[in-house]
Amino acid sequence: MKRISFAIVTVLLTIATSNVFAHALWIETPATGKVGQKQTVKVYYGEYADLGRDSVSTWYSDVKEFNLWLIGPDNKKTQLKVTPGVNYFEGSFTPEQNGSYTITVSHEAKDLGGTTKYHFLSSAGVSVGKVAPVATHNTNALKLHVNDVTSLKVKNTVKMSAFLKEAAASKKAVTVFSPTGWSKEFYTDENGAFEFVPLWPGTYVVEITHTDKTPGKHHDKDYAATWKGATYSFSIN
Repeated sequence: MKRISFAIVTVLLTIATSNVFAHALWIETPATGKVGQKQTVKVYYGEYADLGRDSVSTWYSDVKEFNLWLIGPDNKKTQLKVTPGVNYFEGSFTPEQNGSYTITVSHEAKDLGGTTKYHFLSSAGVSVGKVAPVATHNTNALKLHVNDVTSLKVKNTVKMSAFLKEAAASKKAVTVFSPTGWSKEFYTDENGAFEFVPLWPGTYVVEITHTDKTPGKHHDKDYAATWKGATYSFSIN
């Protein structure tokens, strides 16, 4: 009986861990904005591959306690106030000048998945006055970047870059999720660059993951590795 119970617990733990790995945190906001015009920002958690956005009440661990940050053209970092909806948190800002704006989230979940710590990261760029977002404004440990948000159109090549601790994330798998449920995996080159051609209008979520096997202690619990999952989202017209 003990052996059977242990097996059941192991299976359930594996399923729970897999579900967390499949989930991601992502930001949705228009890629372009205007001076003096309110810019709405929404943060979701779920499985975008299945077009799923989880109810806020069911978000894993303390993920809903994330902080949402805005980095402006002057590189000033400001925390945005968020309010919960049914399946998202919403914030906003009003650009005061033309330039590059970057929105970020970096949150380490309080609870471990077995012996793994989960670090959810997300970002999105906003171009005001046709100024491309600057990659260095995003200080997340793992991040994605669109080279030119002003050229986001159906059947136009989207060129992106991936970074790990400010260095190029070379030879890494990156998954692109489309608004239709279609997804495809790409690999970055030696410079951390990759590209794809969007075929449908709507919101795309791009995800990259990395596992660091350095052990440590998190909230007084030992962990053997840290899983980092970073997303970047944008809308295609």
